[in-house]
Amino acid sequence: MPELPEVETTKRGISPHIIGKKIQNVIVRQRQLRWLIAPDFEANLQNQVIENVERRAKYLLIKTQDGTLIVHLGMSGNLRIVPTNFPANAHDHVDIIFDENTVLRFNDQRRFGAMVWATGDILKHPLLRDLGVEPLTENFHSSLLFQLSRRKRVPIKTFLMAGKVVVGVGNIYANEALFMSRILPTRHAGDLSLNDCEKLVDCIRIILANAIEKGGTTLRDFVNPEGKTGYFQQQLHVYGRGNMPCTNCNHILQEIRMANRTTIFCPNCQK
Repeated sequence: MPELPEVETTKRGISPHIIGKKIQNVIVRQRQLRWLIAPDFEANLQNQVIENVERRAKYLLIKTQDGTLIVHLGMSGNLRIVPTNFPANAHDHVDIIFDENTVLRFNDQRRFGAMVWATGDILKHPLLRDLGVEPLTENFHSSLLFQLSRRKRVPIKTFLMAGKVVVGVGNIYANEALFMSRILPTRHAGDLSLNDCEKLVDCIRIILANAIEKGGTTLRDFVNPEGKTGYFQQQLHVYGRGNMPCTNCNHILQEIRMANRTTIFCPNCQK
């Protein structure tokens, strides 16, 4: 699944091609995504001029003068800039056409992604209003994590991934940040000390910033807007390495399931 760095990479990739441009036409080939694309979707987008492209958590916010197109990439979605004559395949569900050389194409094999047109204060939209703070902003700090985790008996990995405290720490980067901070993913969130929280916040920032810099993590279904695969996966220390030697101590990494997600850690390094 594309995580925050992949979404940020997509935002940076498409922005120069569409900001300031007017939407000439919209083609919807498949309306049944995570949520049904509304019947007036095409009419709402027609003739809109893109003013900015932002990201909130894993949502892309394509802003116009009259509203915002909310895009979620789901499990397998990607956005690409293609020319109008570039043939569409079976999973190319939406084309937003700006001119003959600029089409924003949404591809989603599993159809768990979404495209939603919204008006009004976008941060009050039901999809966004209850989200936690952004991990790479000053609003995410050790005191916040420490305060909100008190008396929480859920595993710290589950706590981080819930999206209520901090957004965008998905499965891959939760595994990596907990490994870097030497914290067991199974530890109760409420048991972390303020010092633990400080280390974890720092590691989350480092892991996500590095991933964004290197273009996101390549999963089987993800390509960035230029059609190149990312390469941060070459630097993963635990994710995808279950039952392999720890890169720190050579101890065999343990793989378990937590909340139906693969969780990998070093029982020697992480406490």
